[in-house]
Amino acid sequence: MLNLAAAGYEYQSPDRMGKLVEWILNHVQPGGHHFFVHTPIAAQIIAMIVVSIIVFVLFGVIYKKNEKVPTGITNFLEVFVVFVRNEICMKNIGVEDGKKWAPLFCTFFFFVLGCNLLGLIPGSTTATGNVNVTAGLATITFLCMTLGVMAVNGPKKWFEAFVPHGVPIPVLCLITPLEIMGLFIKTFALTVRLFANMLAGHIVLFAIMGLLYAFPVYFSFPAGPIGLAVFGLEVFVAFLQAYIFTYLSAMFLGQVLHPDH
Repeated sequence: MLNLAAAGYEYQSPDRMGKLVEWILNHVQPGGHHFFVHTPIAAQIIAMIVVSIIVFVLFGVIYKKNEKVPTGITNFLEVFVVFVRNEICMKNIGVEDGKKWAPLFCTFFFFVLGCNLLGLIPGSTTATGNVNVTAGLATITFLCMTLGVMAVNGPKKWFEAFVPHGVPIPVLCLITPLEIMGLFIKTFALTVRLFANMLAGHIVLFAIMGLLYAFPVYFSFPAGPIGLAVFGLEVFVAFLQAYIFTYLSAMFLGQVLHPDH
């Protein structure tokens, strides 16, 4: 530990550092105290309900899909909807199928984005910082890659996606099981990528801002502007991770739905 006394600074209290660590862990762990509740899953459930209500109100009440020239909030939301449909769904799944699957991936994008941004509000929690939540979202993608594609292409064509044409049978005995295992590996990657990025970002932000509490202001004042910069970065990361999760889900689905491409 730094010898602050020797450096001419008065260390507030060794107990403050312990309280700071406890507070950070209390926020990022599933059982943290948020929304005036203190149970392992209640905070994340409330966060997801709040985000679901917000998304429903935005698209079920405020969004005017029949407007020839979108204005106001509809115009703002239309930018993201068109981007997800054209740049994510249609490019990875195809024009026709991309339009059919666009509602699911728009839901992915706005739900993940809402959960990410909600976690930046003091007193709330980041549902996507809980591995159980990200695993649930990734499982939906997994079900789309398996049951969803089987319903569209049939079980036989779905299995043929893992059997490359023109490959010798001995090689297929190795490649086909690996390709099928890839479904689970992709699901695991979706789970960990979103969870780890959101959790790590919040830990860094809280640790930096916590320096203002653990050390004298004249020693830790740089933590203030640095924390604000990290907060701005977290807002960007919230959008980025929503995009990455949606993009990878669409790409994985497209690989199984259209294996010839």
